[in-house]
Amino acid sequence: MQRRLDTGDRAGRFYDEQVLDRLNERMREFVGRQEMFFLATADRHGECDSTFRAGPPGFLRVFDDQTLAYPEYRGNGVLASLGNIEENPHLGILMIDFLRDRIGLHINGRARVVEDAEMRATHPGLPVDPVPGRRAVVWVEVTVEEAYIHCAKHIPHLQKAPAQRRVAARVGARAGAVGRGTDGGLDGRLDGSLDGGGVADRDRDDWGTDDFKRKGGDFFGAAADVREGRRTPVAGREPEPEADHGSGPARSEEWQQEAERVLARARERAPEGAGQPFSGWFR
Repeated sequence: MQRRLDTGDRAGRFYDEQVLDRLNERMREFVGRQEMFFLATADRHGECDSTFRAGPPGFLRVFDDQTLAYPEYRGNGVLASLGNIEENPHLGILMIDFLRDRIGLHINGRARVVEDAEMRATHPGLPVDPVPGRRAVVWVEVTVEEAYIHCAKHIPHLQKAPAQRRVAARVGARAGAVGRGTDGGLDGRLDGSLDGGGVADRDRDDWGTDDFKRKGGDFFGAAADVREGRRTPVAGREPEPEADHGSGPARSEEWQQEAERVLARARERAPEGAGQPFSGWFR
């Protein structure tokens, strides 16, 4: 494609000047203060998945110039990223600082799933959050292979909204869901009540929750469409048969079961409190 579009010289300069095989000091500092990143993985067939991870600054841990790790928590049970990593360890991480520097950082590398007990044995300084939904089930350890800038040209400059504005925005979104004729998983209520808590409580406390409504409910109306007969559920995707994969799983259900077994082992071995009190996120 570079030959076709005659960009080889520009690409060569970018590789020479910007692409590193490890994280330099500025990159490590940048990673350490990010509160979110975008994650790309693919299964053994190359079928892709993209997702989003967020947490307090430092939740994406930098152990050295070639090693990162991030925690995985309870989710929707699909385990798409973990399942892909079990089949294909290559992943891509994109961090964008919309708030301060208006710049991005790409990290490509190889990943492995590590049980929480093993990660804490290797890195005993990791804190433990006493809230079960906020406790890591497993970790993903990443070995950096490429790190390079994402230029600022098309990155918007954003600001964090004050808490009251976030509450108003959530109420407005819920009103829109009701106006579209869907319940949004919120029973059409706009009084700020969610299982006994107000919208402000939801804004403060819904991180790590398993409550369907506090996680956003049926915001896009997909479940309502099934209930009302406007569509049929989509069956889980199965990969095409592949004859020469040796001991690799032949069906998507098998790798999902394997990922679930990893999670089960982690839950069995996770230390209660890990012998240290919780004193803040990743201090």
